[in-house]
Amino acid sequence: MAIKIKPLADRVIIEASAAEEKTAGGIIIPDTAKEKPQRGKVVAVGNGKPDEPMTVKKGDTVLYGKYAGTEVSVEGKDYLIMREADIFAIV
Repeated sequence: MAIKIKPLADRVIIEASAAEEKTAGGIIIPDTAKEKPQRGKVVAVGNGKPDEPMTVKKGDTVLYGKYAGTEVSVEGKDYLIMREADIFAIV
């Protein structure tokens, strides 16, 4: 499904991955103790700045900072909108 908003300049829209439900040892993590995910999938990319083309593209899985971006809700789904500079790596 395509998202109906287009980010401007060097911004990207990311769909965050789900938070971990269990630890590696099998312990179930309650909702209050879940860490905010730091990985997500790029769903939309802006055009970039005139002197800085965009590096990430739609469909890339990326790592970003814990407090990066602004949460937005579009058609009932939650997304993060952030500058490309807030992305640490493409996985």
